[in-house]
Amino acid sequence: MVFDFFSDTQTMPTNNMLEAMYNAKLGDDVSHADPTVNKLEKLAAEKVGKEAALFVPSGTMGNLLALMTHTRPGEEVILEAESHIYYYEVGGFSRIAGLAPRLVPGENGVLSPDGVKKALRESDLHYPDTSLLCIENSHNRGGGTVTSLERTEKLCDLAHEQGLKVHIDGARIFNAVLYLGVDPDKLVARADSVMFCLSKGLSAPVGSILAGTGEFVAKARKNRKLVGGGMRQAGVLAAAGIIALEEMADRLQEDHDNARLLARGISSVNEININLKTVQTNIVQFDITPLGISSQKFAEKLIKNGVRVSTRPPAGIRMVTNRHISEKEVEKAVKTIKQVVEEIEESEVSS
Repeated sequence: MVFDFFSDTQTMPTNNMLEAMYNAKLGDDVSHADPTVNKLEKLAAEKVGKEAALFVPSGTMGNLLALMTHTRPGEEVILEAESHIYYYEVGGFSRIAGLAPRLVPGENGVLSPDGVKKALRESDLHYPDTSLLCIENSHNRGGGTVTSLERTEKLCDLAHEQGLKVHIDGARIFNAVLYLGVDPDKLVARADSVMFCLSKGLSAPVGSILAGTGEFVAKARKNRKLVGGGMRQAGVLAAAGIIALEEMADRLQEDHDNARLLARGISSVNEININLKTVQTNIVQFDITPLGISSQKFAEKLIKNGVRVSTRPPAGIRMVTNRHISEKEVEKAVKTIKQVVEEIEESEVSS
């Protein structure tokens, strides 16, 4: 048996989701005529306090549509240096949207107003025009770290003062709001758009939401068609998304608790470096440099012992909790990690 800590993208739909999918009322969503998709979009917009929302196949597409809709080709977008949009979305912002990235290092993924301000340049013949600031909340490569409400508001205010739009990559926004103890509509109120995933911790099998003003969503809908994201009887998928929003957000606390339990267990291993302050939501990252082994080889040893993780080369390991991971699985994973570390140390001594 394998205990899968690879990602919360591994979550399976609940029985309620499967039943809703089976009974979903359908229509042609390209013509905006699927009643279940329309219901999901209305519910999603209300959840984040925006005028309208658009159902899209993936978070990557949702972010791309936001960038395409807020900007024009040749402009510059400000991104945190370790952001998902920059690292893991195949460079779509450049190849498809035609944008230049302006990378700003944050603290564990969290941008500072001063850092963004320093990246802003006065208009010059040689520079692209900067038109958009992107905030990732929670931050994947930061270890699930969260940008506070106050920081988010300051970043949005700064961007708007400079004539920039703000997009929030909120793939795990419900993890962020749970950690902060605020409502999602309040956290994203000053942003011009927000994307969030219905899959991952919320457990829907497919789909994400892009939300903003009615005018923004209308333009994004056309851009969705442009990049091949128009779907027909998509209510089959949207039905699961409705259940995700209605039933799954509150249970994320269990994932956060298990992540902290996992992190505390790992922190007891002297040969592993982990910053417990960054374990705020459901992601746990640690460094195995003292072991003198690559993250890939360490992950291979773990999978042979029944624990699946993802890697952050050269020496980083990432583990993510989700609704299929219980406290029992966490305890077994910690025990396995300790066992593998001991085996590595013993092999070094014998050699």
